[in-house]
Amino acid sequence: MVQDSTRPARVVVVTGGTMGIGRATAVAFAQAGWSVAVLARGETRLRSTEADLRALGAPVLAIACDVADDQAVEAAAERIERELGPIEAWINNAMATVFAPALEIRPEDYRRVTDVTYLGQVFGTLAALRRMRPRDRGVIVQVSSGLAIRAAPLQAAYCAAKSAVGGFTDSLRAELIHQRSAIDLVTVYLPAVNTPQFRRSRNYTGAGQNAPDPVFDPRACATAILAAVDAPQREIWVGRSTLQMLAMQTLAPGLGDRIAARMWEAQRDPAVAPSLPGNLFDVDEDDPGIDGPFSSRTKPPSREFVGSRSRNAVTAALGAASLLGAGVALAPLLLLIGLGARNGRS
Repeated sequence: MVQDSTRPARVVVVTGGTMGIGRATAVAFAQAGWSVAVLARGETRLRSTEADLRALGAPVLAIACDVADDQAVEAAAERIERELGPIEAWINNAMATVFAPALEIRPEDYRRVTDVTYLGQVFGTLAALRRMRPRDRGVIVQVSSGLAIRAAPLQAAYCAAKSAVGGFTDSLRAELIHQRSAIDLVTVYLPAVNTPQFRRSRNYTGAGQNAPDPVFDPRACATAILAAVDAPQREIWVGRSTLQMLAMQTLAPGLGDRIAARMWEAQRDPAVAPSLPGNLFDVDEDDPGIDGPFSSRTKPPSREFVGSRSRNAVTAALGAASLLGAGVALAPLLLLIGLGARNGRS
């Protein structure tokens, strides 16, 4: 996107925008000429992120905010519009997680993961909508995960929270369609990504958390999120591993359960000490930046993502082929690519 110099920069809000995917996303929007508001915990990282974005020439506002606090999110949104201008895009990226078998996760841990990873997206979405609805324009992006499609062991709290985001978003999208709203909701499903969070999550397994291959660069995710705002569509899947999760859950979920069970050990690294208590409740006051501990095996940044428009186009083509008698052998692929071709924006 090229910024129009004749009008003020458009305003985007990025939650969890001070490290990993969130920080890469804030940088991508700043480079594209947007005004960027960052919501996150931790003053050290907020000030560092703010300095980085200002160095790129972007108007920036970094606000200390726990997205699990609905009143704090609402106050932040009000301040952003007062100081930067009308919010045109809101990226719900903030997350928290605990890495452990389901029976070993404490009730307070489940509540906190749900409060941040699910309710944080709900509160961010509602704060954005309250401001976008009177103008009838804007884009809200839910940063989700392939684990919302095909859950993995040792991540029950996180998988459940991300799955809940999908239910909320689909319901809200139907409401907006009923109201003939021009506001777009986009869900971006991400693969394993090389972020600092792997060494910061609360962890009861006795070993460090590992990201199974393939591992993607946070900047590739930022590119997909920027594209989601630039040309909104219903869903975007980043990385071939996310599409493989989608295929497995669609065509053979029982087999997917057995394959997922093997991820128990693949996600653990006995050579690394676990993060306990992690940053679930208390923020780390350091500045890890964008990249995590897996840079040596991270795929270079690329535009490796597929949107629902592409899926629907292939579905239509295969449907036409089947009418001509050529689609019988392609029926499983048709089922996969046509998954989610539900009512609403494509």
